[in-house]
Amino acid sequence: MNIFVRFAVAIAVFGTFSACAKIDPTNEPQRDMDEFRLGHNVVIAKNATPGPLTRSIEKEEIGVALRAAVDERLGAYSGTRLLHVGVAVDAYVLALPGLPAVLSPKSVLALTVNIWDNVTQQKLNEEPRRFTVFERTTAATIVGSGLTQTKDMQLQNLSRNAALKIQNWILEYPDWISSVVEGE
Repeated sequence: MNIFVRFAVAIAVFGTFSACAKIDPTNEPQRDMDEFRLGHNVVIAKNATPGPLTRSIEKEEIGVALRAAVDERLGAYSGTRLLHVGVAVDAYVLALPGLPAVLSPKSVLALTVNIWDNVTQQKLNEEPRRFTVFERTTAATIVGSGLTQTKDMQLQNLSRNAALKIQNWILEYPDWISSVVEGE
């Protein structure tokens, strides 16, 4: 068998398995978040630093996409514990088209996140939480999302992954979303 055919088969198999390995945030069912309700959803991207080899994008576009993804992921909960989410976009890369199998750049967001309790007006996390969010690997992105997706698609993918990471982080602290507030 020709070496190029073997290579193409290997890439196809790897792409199939890696597509199954990552969670698609849009297909994940709504999770129990006890008494959580999203209050303010503040995303600041004006100080975001573009990384090397990134597509050109307005920083405000990043803020709008990330705010929409957080609303989509967390806005449907109607509990009694109102929490505010504050996100600062520190850096970003929206992958440029590369050379398949040689250079397949990935898109990435670097974020700093804080959660605030509405009742106590206090930040719940002692230290800001920093996240590095990569695009999920799918059959369409295995050769590099710069080749297969528009910058808007890349940004939506990253934003949804970021919102899922934020949700998972909140779920690590059940006392944040319970109906009992310290000091009450």
